[in-house]
Amino acid sequence: MLYVPFEPMKKIHADEGSPLHPKLGPYFRDGHRRVDYILEYSIQKPNSARRHSTIFGNDNFLRRLRRSLSTRNSKAPLQPKEDPEFAAQEHRADYHEDDKSNKRKEFEENLQEAGLELEWDEENHVPGVGFLKIHAPWDILCREAELMKLKMPTKKTYEIKQGSNLVEKIRLFIHKATAPLHPKVESNQQPGLKHLSHPFSREKEHLFDLSNKDKFFDSKTRSSIVHEVLKRTKCERDHYSMGITSLLANSIYMAAYPPHDGDINGMDRNDRRLLYEEWASYSVFYKYQPVGLIRKYFGEKVGLYFAWLGVYTQMLIPASIVGVIVFLYGCATVDSNIPSMEICDPRNDIIMCPLCDRACSYWKLVTACGTARASHLFDNEATVFFSIFMALWAVLFMEHWKRRQMRLNYTWDLTGFGEEEEEDHKDHNRAEYEIRVMEKTMRQDQSAPKEEKVKLTCIDRMPAYMTVVAMMAFMITLSFTMAFGVILYRISIKAALHMASAAGQSNIRATVKGTAAVINVVIIIILDEIYAKVARWLTILEVPKTDKSFDNRLIFKTFILKFVNAFTPIVYLAFFRGRLVGRPGKYLYVVGSYRMEECAHAGCLMELCIQLCITMLGKQFIQNNLFEIGIPKLKKMLQKRKMDPQEEEKQNKILPRHQKDHLLLPFAGLNPEYMEMIIQFGMVTLFVASFPLAPLFALLNNIIEIRLDAKKFVKELRRPVAAKAKNIGIWYNLLRGLSKVAVIVNAFVIAFTSDFIPRLVYQYTYSPDGTLHGFVNHTLSVFNVRDFEPNTQPIYPNHLGYNVETCRYKDYREPPWSSTPYELSKEFWSILAVRLAFVIVFQNVVMLMSDFVDWLIPDIPKDITLQIHKEKIHMMELFMKEEQGKRRAARDSRGLYNCNSPTSDGQSPPQPRSRPNTHARVGW
Repeated sequence: MLYVPFEPMKKIHADEGSPLHPKLGPYFRDGHRRVDYILEYSIQKPNSARRHSTIFGNDNFLRRLRRSLSTRNSKAPLQPKEDPEFAAQEHRADYHEDDKSNKRKEFEENLQEAGLELEWDEENHVPGVGFLKIHAPWDILCREAELMKLKMPTKKTYEIKQGSNLVEKIRLFIHKATAPLHPKVESNQQPGLKHLSHPFSREKEHLFDLSNKDKFFDSKTRSSIVHEVLKRTKCERDHYSMGITSLLANSIYMAAYPPHDGDINGMDRNDRRLLYEEWASYSVFYKYQPVGLIRKYFGEKVGLYFAWLGVYTQMLIPASIVGVIVFLYGCATVDSNIPSMEICDPRNDIIMCPLCDRACSYWKLVTACGTARASHLFDNEATVFFSIFMALWAVLFMEHWKRRQMRLNYTWDLTGFGEEEEEDHKDHNRAEYEIRVMEKTMRQDQSAPKEEKVKLTCIDRMPAYMTVVAMMAFMITLSFTMAFGVILYRISIKAALHMASAAGQSNIRATVKGTAAVINVVIIIILDEIYAKVARWLTILEVPKTDKSFDNRLIFKTFILKFVNAFTPIVYLAFFRGRLVGRPGKYLYVVGSYRMEECAHAGCLMELCIQLCITMLGKQFIQNNLFEIGIPKLKKMLQKRKMDPQEEEKQNKILPRHQKDHLLLPFAGLNPEYMEMIIQFGMVTLFVASFPLAPLFALLNNIIEIRLDAKKFVKELRRPVAAKAKNIGIWYNLLRGLSKVAVIVNAFVIAFTSDFIPRLVYQYTYSPDGTLHGFVNHTLSVFNVRDFEPNTQPIYPNHLGYNVETCRYKDYREPPWSSTPYELSKEFWSILAVRLAFVIVFQNVVMLMSDFVDWLIPDIPKDITLQIHKEKIHMMELFMKEEQGKRRAARDSRGLYNCNSPTSDGQSPPQPRSRPNTHARVGW
């Protein structure tokens, strides 16, 4: 292990008057050593004496002296009025804080032994909080970079040749045509050239450009190196090994994070300010994201998320255009739609059966004219085409992302980043797991073999697993119960409105649909917040071993709960409403006298469209944007009201970087961001047959969402630790699963929810002239009003001004004068057969087309494959030249040794004036 000289372990306080101290920059007091990491800890007694270096041993002596003096004072009869219970509590608190301080001290000494340089700041503008600033010297950075096998750019560069196939030419043409849309971010690398990267090695330092050591390791790399040292360094106090995760979990340290590079509105040009100007500003919403700079500042994991979000948003543009065209086609053909014309024709005096018992009366079909015309906007011939298009769109999106991801892996030097390195670098044991293992070790019999490594088994986790299964079942049942409650609301409010004055009966349906959809959105938003906390609590109960396992379990639980919560009302409207109703005279009742609700004559597709529209608007513009913009701004407004504006401006000028970062919100991970987009992807693909404008809504939301997330990451959050990743992980599997399920769901929506199949069957089987004339009458069955069950007939049967003998209802049943009255007719069975056949054919055809597109498009672009192969060749040539140089130097050394050997006359030849260089330089 290498050691570097460091200053004695003393507490250095910020000196605002020092000319060397850059007040706003992340540097030590000397103004030269950069702060690579920040640890926060609590200070209970800010006015107490400062700690001194352990080299002099004053700290332990002063602590023992202070403790002995306090013990004597407690025994002296000079304070009889002191409450003994209060004194005992204070003593325990002091002991607890002393124990924390001792653990921090030991951990910090171990950090210094590992070569890190530390500086303390306890006299600051943040009361009760102390800051430990950590700096990694050059030797430590080189050592850890070699251990972590970090790929660093060498001096060797090679030309990147673009592909010559048609796809690459189209890509280059699009890239040149959209040049004004690219952010104005300068790159240190010349266009068309790429540095050959190689895992850093101190033995091969001559391969790397070390002319400027301060910039060779950027701030992101430096902080990740320090983070690795922190995770590896242990505190062995109390015979228990505690790393930084355990220290944070036990509140020995309050927070740990790397500092931001600088201010977004400062005078210096830093990456954070550049990101704010070229990425987080709403004025550049039309530009591409600076993905390379995002990766440089936040790391590969965050960079991949925003790259994926950018690809998803770009792919929504063609989907939105086609969706708008489908919607406009419905608008253009609504006046020529024969079923709508028949419903709106007042000459067709069709009397419909009541929609509810007693309170509702008979009504004329012509009153549903508006609903029928609106339904045609979303239920027309183009819907089937759009469903097929969106299924292929999902496959193209996945393939496009895989190619984009591979291109980023090549550009970011992640092609050799394997699973073993991911495990070594990321998957350290979690603090909670280590604590449970320690507790299990203490409970075990002392006679147990010591060589056996203690770990948590399924038996240990069985109570947690049982709790998880029970809670998940309860939460899913809760979602179903809430959806059922909204159903009862619709049934009861519809009956209540029908009993009201006649002036409001024309808008009853719109009122019920709109208010029920809003209530559903409010319930979804509330339950989403509850489910997120419940899922995290259940995952903590399971005590996963690693952070990766914790994230995967948390993602799975959260996805299941939020997916069920968001889509339960939509699935009910699409597949169950109007089918579990019964018929006039024999309706299906729930909870006593509540009759199940029916669909309008034009079907439930319009109500499904309204529910999807309000849910997307509510979740996106209320839950996401309002929570991400409104609540933080409200908190800032409240803080500003408590603080004088001049005082706030003064603090912004004098506060150092680490204290400003303390005021920011902690980074909570990318899981909420991914989850939000995955649910949106489900909204866009699963029921797109009923709502072709869903891609447009998602596109508009994502344009705002990208800038919102950018501003949040740059301005409002602490800087996350840079984490390496070569893909988006489990989220890709969820996207792929949703795209497969979307094909099946849309097939059932077209076949069973819309009237596409009944219209098709009627036109080609029952229509006398091959058109849709008479289709409305064909879908209506006849009911004799004398067959009503007792106490279910309308209270006001003469509401229309005359006696009604028969009424119509939407179903395929035999008429009352048939030998089998009110039984399902043969038309019902023939249409059902066609519906099932359509589902099978549609599903298999679309799946086959999707698999063909998947096979047709290679996952790795051809030019990237060639560049990776070319990079390996260049690397081999580089090492061969280096090996040849070493052999040449060795031969020169042997020749010089032979020249120095004694001659035949016993005299030595004259010594050379200088020793030849034994390290041959490699040509570049």
